[in-house]
Amino acid sequence: LSVLTALAVVSRAVFYLIPQVKPIAAVVIVAGMCLGPFSGYMVGALSAFLSNFLFGQGIWTPFQMVALGLVGLLAGMLLRPGRVNRWVLALVGFFLATVVYGLVVDLSTVLMTVTDFTWPAVLAVYASGAPFDLVFGGSTAVFLVLFGTPKKKKKNLKKNQILKKQNNI
Repeated sequence: LSVLTALAVVSRAVFYLIPQVKPIAAVVIVAGMCLGPFSGYMVGALSAFLSNFLFGQGIWTPFQMVALGLVGLLAGMLLRPGRVNRWVLALVGFFLATVVYGLVVDLSTVLMTVTDFTWPAVLAVYASGAPFDLVFGGSTAVFLVLFGTPKKKKKNLKKNQILKKQNNI
């Protein structure tokens, strides 16, 4: 868990110059998918907390922790390695990063900026955050397509074929 958390933190830090293009959610999704819901939640929450030491802690940090934790939790509940292809993984990752993460993190903006809690005011905050959420979700989907599913190793396939031939003799 600590290695995946460190990878998530570094992945966010490496792309700091490009707003909202961060592979952190992709790392959290893969952690949840491979290690289960609890581990996905822990990697998500810890990576948000630790990466904010580089990007700045604030009132938004607990919201980011809960949001990325939920992304990892839901990924662990919805996805199993080997049972989803890269396109389904990217679609689920886009949904989790855009909708789940966006709703929770934008709630912190609603609570910090809106003084008169009316539907138009709340919807205006969510609408202003939608482009950022879409870019974050899109970049998460791209990173999952590129790196989310393991590649088949030909060496293992050849080794298994040789073992099968030896056992049949």
